[in-house]
Amino acid sequence: MNSGSIKEFRHIYVYACHETERELCELEMLRLFDTRPVTSTLVAASRLMDPDVSPFIRLRLDVLGAATELDELAAFASELIVDEGTTFKAAFIKEGDGAEDYTRQREIEREIGWRIRGRAKMKEPDLVFGIIRLQGQWLLGRCVYSGRSWLQRRHKPQNYSTGLPVLAAKALVNLAAPYPEGRKLIDPCCGMGNVVIEGQMNGIHIHGNDMNPLAVQGARVNLRHYGLSEELVTLGDMNLLEERYDAAILDMPYNLCSVLSQPERDRMLTSLRRLADAAVVVSIEPIRDALLATGWQIEAECRLYKGERGGMVREIYICK
Repeated sequence: MNSGSIKEFRHIYVYACHETERELCELEMLRLFDTRPVTSTLVAASRLMDPDVSPFIRLRLDVLGAATELDELAAFASELIVDEGTTFKAAFIKEGDGAEDYTRQREIEREIGWRIRGRAKMKEPDLVFGIIRLQGQWLLGRCVYSGRSWLQRRHKPQNYSTGLPVLAAKALVNLAAPYPEGRKLIDPCCGMGNVVIEGQMNGIHIHGNDMNPLAVQGARVNLRHYGLSEELVTLGDMNLLEERYDAAILDMPYNLCSVLSQPERDRMLTSLRRLADAAVVVSIEPIRDALLATGWQIEAECRLYKGERGGMVREIYICK
């Protein structure tokens, strides 16, 4: 796990989540960056990642300079030159240390912004320089904001009312393959294809399968809607699949048409070991004992709540 001072890290990621998503969010941050958050809303990391990869990340600050005192940071800012024809502004990132009030935040923006050589523009600039104070250090860098394109996929042509929300599907992909280059994934009970679509949108090689013809039909409609090949989803029993994958994401069936007996559940978990070296398993009931009994080791686990606490809970397990 990474450790070190803020100065050593090249990127600061600002994230946000609802309280019902907190456990999933924090586990995703740990998987993506292999480090604990600096605060409840910030991760400092060396890894360069598109903020759109995560449903929780709001922006990435690419650190250009650090200083102990604000005067030193201002001196550094005076060395920055913005290309002709490009507009910029300076923005205070409030998620850092301290409790600077609104007036002081604007003062800091002006103090740094006027030092940067270029054409300033307060509304919709081409470039935003972020200013933040962390662990006694003032940092200045370029802001890269998340486009949050995944929000456009919340309402698909076909969906289950009990299906995984897009936010969860996107996060599960990151839990299963935080470093996806060259890895091959499977969602063996893919339903309407939410996980497959989010994986594909992140550039991950992932396929889906389901034994319900109506689910496969709906998943293919959704795939076509987003310009993806319907061949990414196949019809069949996961227990009969033979290909081997690097990782699997299994959302255990739980609607009225998919009531599982214990032997059926255990057979699915056993088959999953044959299909993949690692897995993320989702269930609406605790299945820790079943996972261990079928040969899985549990690396980490968390819960995702639907609505306020006390409602439906998804138990999420990272297994190997």
